Amino acid sequence: MTPVAVVESYAELARRVLAGPARLGRTRMVAIDGPSGAGKSRFAAHLADALTALHGDARPPVVHTDDLLDGWDDQLTFWTRLEARVLAPLRAGRAGAYHRYSWVRRSFLPDAVPVPVGPVLIVEGVSAARAAARPELTLAVFVTAPAPLRLARAVARDGPEILPELRRWHAGESAHFAADGTAEHADLVVDGAPGLPHDRTRYYVRLG
Repeated sequence: MTPVAVVESYAELARRVLAGPARLGRTRMVAIDGPSGAGKSRFAAHLADALTALHGDARPPVVHTDDLLDGWDDQLTFWTRLEARVLAPLRAGRAGAYHRYSWVRRSFLPDAVPVPVGPVLIVEGVSAARAAARPELTLAVFVTAPAPLRLARAVARDGPEILPELRRWHAGESAHFAADGTAEHADLVVDGAPGLPHDRTRYYVRLG
């Protein structure tokens, strides 16, 4: 049975987030998960825009888990780094900070990226809504799209030379999602390749 697709606004979702409980200290954590190339980063950016417009304060920090990976082999094991440098400080009411990984230099950059304490934190990337995070999430989002399109997007973005690593990555994320039940536990499943006409900067398509 094909899931029902419904167009909804980022502004309304932002209101939902701000009305939700803060479970990471004083912060509402939103996890945007889903396979590579599904459209997670775009969704995170548009939600951050809506939260900024609605709250009228500083833009909420968006942490991309790709920036915390120590190369391709750190697909899921980066979490201890996120926990120690971002989540634990925010849980205690302190600002966090992390070092961004350079995929060109293949090392972490020296300058720390600050993560201030605020009403909302957005964490975007594969496994962001994993079981370990669920008790502290205000909202878990799972973005999905057809595998061929996701592959084409990734190759267009990063070049065909990444294909061997990318195929291994796709296998790893598929195994993780199946074992973790990520989509089934998400509060919101989003179509990252919607056919319904809409303004993609203001609206998204919910599935289910």
